[in-house]
Amino acid sequence: MSVVQEKLKYLPDSPGVYIMLDADGVVIYVGKARVLKNRVRQYFHASAKPEKVMAMVASVADFSYIITKSEIDALALENNLIKKYKPKYNILLKDDKTYPYIKVYTKEAFPRFAITRKITKDGKYFGPFMGGINCKDILETLSIVYNVRTCQVSIGAKPKKPCLHYHIHRCPAPCAGLITEAEYAKFVKRAMDFLGGEYEEAQNILTEKMRLFSEREEFELAMACRDKLAMLSKLGLRRITSINRAINADVVAYASNHLYSAANVLITRNGIMQGGSNYALEDASLADADALTAFLLQYYSHHELPHEIITEEYCEVELVQSFFQERMGKTVSITCAKQGVKRELLDMAKRNAEDFLAKSIGKIRHKDDMTKRACERLKSLLGLRRYPKRMECYDISNISGVDKVGSMVVFTDGEADKYAYRRFKIKTVEGANDFASLQEVLLRRLSKLGTEEEERFPKPDLVIIDGGKGQLSAVREIFEAQGIEDIDLISLAKKEEEVFTLSSDESIRLERNDYALRLLQRIRDEAHRFAITYFRNLHSKRNLESVLGEIEGVGKVKRVALMEKFGTIDKIMHASVDELKTVEGIGDDLASKIYEYFKEKI
Repeated sequence: MSVVQEKLKYLPDSPGVYIMLDADGVVIYVGKARVLKNRVRQYFHASAKPEKVMAMVASVADFSYIITKSEIDALALENNLIKKYKPKYNILLKDDKTYPYIKVYTKEAFPRFAITRKITKDGKYFGPFMGGINCKDILETLSIVYNVRTCQVSIGAKPKKPCLHYHIHRCPAPCAGLITEAEYAKFVKRAMDFLGGEYEEAQNILTEKMRLFSEREEFELAMACRDKLAMLSKLGLRRITSINRAINADVVAYASNHLYSAANVLITRNGIMQGGSNYALEDASLADADALTAFLLQYYSHHELPHEIITEEYCEVELVQSFFQERMGKTVSITCAKQGVKRELLDMAKRNAEDFLAKSIGKIRHKDDMTKRACERLKSLLGLRRYPKRMECYDISNISGVDKVGSMVVFTDGEADKYAYRRFKIKTVEGANDFASLQEVLLRRLSKLGTEEEERFPKPDLVIIDGGKGQLSAVREIFEAQGIEDIDLISLAKKEEEVFTLSSDESIRLERNDYALRLLQRIRDEAHRFAITYFRNLHSKRNLESVLGEIEGVGKVKRVALMEKFGTIDKIMHASVDELKTVEGIGDDLASKIYEYFKEKI
């Protein structure tokens, strides 16, 4: 009797999480259950199952489980374990795009308005803005029409000098003490009404400004107002007249063909359809309800929760609502619409999900070939000890030994995991010695294994070095010195695309169109790109330090302020005196001095 069949006998009648493992001990699926005994046994019954579930079950060599106090606890634990292990048969929104919001910093005495993609609890958010609406246009409209501040200047007891925005009537200069909190609060309220969908006042003001600018023959300013009016008209056309303006709902539909699945999210704010997004999903859940629940949890870990979610009738409504309330601190109404406008919206989302799935199957299969199946081929072709779920690739970049840097990029199941990327500034190597630099980087990386930092830097299954035999041998010395025996190590030489391993002196040449080679090329090229980008940043920063350091009165604080304002040394060199004066700490005399210095250089 197999290990799995023996364990099935002793499953408890409790809520919890089950963890499926393959023959290499790799976690391939995590699920939650109201009753562990019933749910886990379903996977191994002889009944008909979706193809994706059958593929997963065929790979299961063992499983474990964790008993929880309640199903909500199981749901929270499942979500955390999916993020930790990134199982190949779970829904993973790794490339989930977050849309921009306008954030109002309401806890500040003089609230500022800014664009953000990160949702926290220290302000009020409007959006998301999607489907061709530029957030910068919205922000500029706020400053033109309502005179609210969009800068990051901190306002303290000591008044500052008014900046350019004050002089062009786009800010009342609260930093200079030229307006009271009560007066400024009126501007903020009108601006927030506008963000809430009340566009009429803004349209009237912009129309009047456009007329005045035209009469004065200030045509550039008139055209700017015209463009903002066109943007507001675009927003207004998205209002759905049959929807109550008070509705702030996301409409989430799910579609499946039993092998692949998709979700569509339509976003409605204040009766205005902001736009929608499609997501290709892979999941080995036994029920659509589980897959939908997993999607909702992952999606809303990156997006603002609306007041209402309109979704499929099989949604685990009470469970998901309780999770959002207890774990995320927000009350959300989940509606399984059966009729009326909300049902029409759900049908619209459903049609979008089904259409996306039908048209994307080829792309999804191609992605499988390029990622997970390519990993499986690498294991077979290179004789690796295990499936290379986590691959790390290293590269070194420098010019004549100056500003030496190293990069570490990570691919999980054949896809870039950019949150796990790391970069290294070489500390101990003199001159241009790539071998020694690689050894330093790998020694620093591998020293984290077996320590409390391993949680943040998990052990890789495969380490890839950009280079040939020499680079591989250099890193092998570090592996041997550290006693590393359970991580595969290879190198990829760019000229002939040869793969070198530790098991043979001869290189392995894969077919040019082999997905396994293409995967190695992608991770190698990404490591090179990441190293070059870091090198250029360091190099330009060093040049900035040396150039600006020649100007009397420009110390480290002012150099940082200039770089934050303009972004590049080139933009600083071509800035006008008035533009330079907008930088914190730079007055008339210093701005003129910087301007004259670069005027001679250009």
